[in-house]
Amino acid sequence: MDAPGEEIHWYALKVFFNKVFDVEKQVSRDGVESYIPCETVTVLRNGVKKTVRRTLVSSLMFVRSSQSYAVALQATLPGRAMLYTHLDRERRRVPSAISDYEMNMFRLVATSGAEGLDYFSHAGPAFCVGQRVRVIDGPFKGAEGYIRRIKGKRRLIVAISGVCAVATSFIPNCFLQRLEP
Repeated sequence: MDAPGEEIHWYALKVFFNKVFDVEKQVSRDGVESYIPCETVTVLRNGVKKTVRRTLVSSLMFVRSSQSYAVALQATLPGRAMLYTHLDRERRRVPSAISDYEMNMFRLVATSGAEGLDYFSHAGPAFCVGQRVRVIDGPFKGAEGYIRRIKGKRRLIVAISGVCAVATSFIPNCFLQRLEP
């Protein structure tokens, strides 16, 4: 559980061996909110149609908790999960907190159900290049991110710094509003 008085943020975990749903159950038992970018698909198994959740970004999940819970969670999953971290001013590795704003923008796009979304891990191309925009109409209305050409088409990139990003399908110019940097 979260320690009283500690700030609550989103933290990203890389979960190995395709066990994100097992970790999600554990986190849920602890009363902690989690999010896994997923889609629901119908599959045929042994001649029976079944509806299942499938991850959109392999091995990625988010927890909304205190920093101490996120660190403790990683410690309870040795070799099965890695908390995304960064170097602080003293050059120590600390968990990378994700703001509610950043997480809300990512979820808005990732859960839109729109066709043509592409997901990239943190090792993908640099996404923070280009014009910062807000979508003012269409299925991504309210999303903010950067415009980038991918596969020859103009796409909106919504990124969680150092973790992952999602690229929308084509968005017409009339649906975009420029934002100041």
